[in-house]
Amino acid sequence: MTAQMARDIDTEGLRARCDAELVAFLDRQDPGWPDGAPRGVFDTLRRFVLAGGKRLRPMFCYWGWRGAGRPDSPEIVAAAAALELFHAFALIHDDIMDGSDWRRGEASVHRLFADLHTRLSWRGDPGAYGRSAALLCGDLCATWADQMFHESGIPADQLRQGYAVYAHMRTEVIAGQYLDLVSGVGDGSVASALTVIRMKAARYTVTRPLQIGAGLAGAGEELQAAYAAFGDPLGDAFQLRDDVLGVFGDPAVTGKSVLDDLREGKPTVMMALARARADRGQADRLRALFGNPGLDGDGAEELRAIIVATGARDRIEHMIRVRAESALAALADAPVTPEARESLTTLAGSAVNRQR
Repeated sequence: MTAQMARDIDTEGLRARCDAELVAFLDRQDPGWPDGAPRGVFDTLRRFVLAGGKRLRPMFCYWGWRGAGRPDSPEIVAAAAALELFHAFALIHDDIMDGSDWRRGEASVHRLFADLHTRLSWRGDPGAYGRSAALLCGDLCATWADQMFHESGIPADQLRQGYAVYAHMRTEVIAGQYLDLVSGVGDGSVASALTVIRMKAARYTVTRPLQIGAGLAGAGEELQAAYAAFGDPLGDAFQLRDDVLGVFGDPAVTGKSVLDDLREGKPTVMMALARARADRGQADRLRALFGNPGLDGDGAEELRAIIVATGARDRIEHMIRVRAESALAALADAPVTPEARESLTTLAGSAVNRQR
């Protein structure tokens, strides 16, 4: 690897540059915060957006641009970082819908506002207040993402091409979120669970950010198709890993409880496989425990034992490996620059082989 290539794939450096762009954007919003509007909303969002995160979506967007042969520039970093604001919108709304009280090791946004309501002894239902306040925060993040994207400095004709993919991604994520709701009350099949992760998470994590970067670079259909061939299976593998960590991960590392998905009855591929492979006794216990809002640690441990005993966890690990290998095979044939191929290979590994 050349010294230039080593600099090009400095993942931590790129993450820091994305964070710096987010800080600069939020600093520009501060003076314009409406008079009389509580500062708590702005301050809460600033902390939430800047508090950790893998920044995978901005990095895939950046390398989508570089893979098309475009040079590094502050403008593409700013446009890519805007995707993190959209991600904040998605996380805030997802936590409300899932009833998750923790995110990145901290209280989720709706929980913060509910706690504020309780602490100040305001009238009404703290939970309802928290959810409503968080919904508005999520909406503001989506608005800011659009603003930051358009203010990135990318030339207008290229911006329009990238924004077409960006707009499609937004629609796809919301449709996938609705499909997730439907699947929660539907058949709970492996096929429906796979459809949900492709629409709700996989494409929005890898494929669309890559394609947005390619669109901003003015790339044609060949590169867009190559990014889909790489991104779709890798995004699936990423989300399958996320579902495993949601049940088997270390909360001190993931920042989320291992009870949330089980209490919610989240319709993951892993749980669909466990149900499909369970014997009668195991199926009875799955019905009794999975989706029980009062599930405790002992019940969660029993569920994890059933998942392992049915072979569902091993099957998920196999699915992750197959999809990661498929993605890397597609990347090997993709018409991208050598430094982009190297960087995307590194990102693929970090997306799949992770503990948080």
